[in-house]
Amino acid sequence: MTDIEIPSEQWAQVVEKSGGPVVYKKIPVKKPSPDEVLINVKYSGVCHTDLHAMMGDWPLPTKLPLVGGHEGAGVVVAKGELVKDVEIGDHAGLKWLNGSCLACSFCMQADEPLCPHALLSGYTVDGSFQQYAIAKAAHVARIPKECDLDAVAPVLCAGITVYKSLKESGARPGQHVAIVGAGGGLGSMAIQYARAMGLRVIGIDGGEEKGQSCKSLGAEVYVDFTSSADIVRDVKAATPDGLGPHAVLLLAVSEKPFQQATEYIRSRGTVVCIGLPAGAYLKAPVFDTVVRMISIKGSYVGNRQDTQEALDFFKRGMIKVPYKTVGLSELQDVYKLMQKGKIVGRYVVDTSR
Repeated sequence: MTDIEIPSEQWAQVVEKSGGPVVYKKIPVKKPSPDEVLINVKYSGVCHTDLHAMMGDWPLPTKLPLVGGHEGAGVVVAKGELVKDVEIGDHAGLKWLNGSCLACSFCMQADEPLCPHALLSGYTVDGSFQQYAIAKAAHVARIPKECDLDAVAPVLCAGITVYKSLKESGARPGQHVAIVGAGGGLGSMAIQYARAMGLRVIGIDGGEEKGQSCKSLGAEVYVDFTSSADIVRDVKAATPDGLGPHAVLLLAVSEKPFQQATEYIRSRGTVVCIGLPAGAYLKAPVFDTVVRMISIKGSYVGNRQDTQEALDFFKRGMIKVPYKTVGLSELQDVYKLMQKGKIVGRYVVDTSR
């Protein structure tokens, strides 16, 4: 299959029970099936979803034991005999969508993330917090070789997800978009994708450090929910006509911002839900939603075309991911910071240490 030497064992971070912690240990290296590739993961971004997977607090059951992670960037070192369009040595990415049936009505209409038989990296199948990971060849991200693997890793979930949500929002160049959770990993990329698409950004988050980060990435206005006496008033005031933003991206990890968004979105605006706080619900007044013609929708991860478009923005130098690299062995420490809300930007783990 390949003359690249592949070890029989590898280092990985394994969730052995819901609630964690992750266990840094050696596990076997698997061989790809006929339609799969084996990726030597060099770097993996750490997403808030990975924390949910470890804690087991979503209504979707996780595989146990589980290797988490779904932002894995690396090199293809083996492939199944049916794989014709991916070569050994190609740079490739492991995404949240590890595979789908490619035959259902959703897959046939480029909505493969909605496939009822979807395989989810780091959730229903083992993901990228290991040195060698398996993925369906049809769904791996094709990473241009000129892209640094550590820098591009967070694009494989965070970048694709926010890019897709901006497309779903329907916001047009010159219009305002409010990004709730703008100082986090997804938010830091959402600001940049929005700017690259010609949108004007209002960043919403908590704390001075996150405010500085949002401004440096291109947010025109920053609203700090920890110091604002009236979030609704302040967000509306951030638009020239005082009517509020044309779209809101909700990347928050708590419920309250989801309830506030319809209060400051302008009439005929669109509220896009992306963050998935455990056990949270949406609530909006029916009268206002109808007479102001507000749209409320969810946006999931992108399809294969969205993936290539999001990577192309990165390749052209329009997206600079603020990230910090630590060893894979330090993953539990990253989770602790995440639980405390102390992370600005993104953490990327180096699987070699």
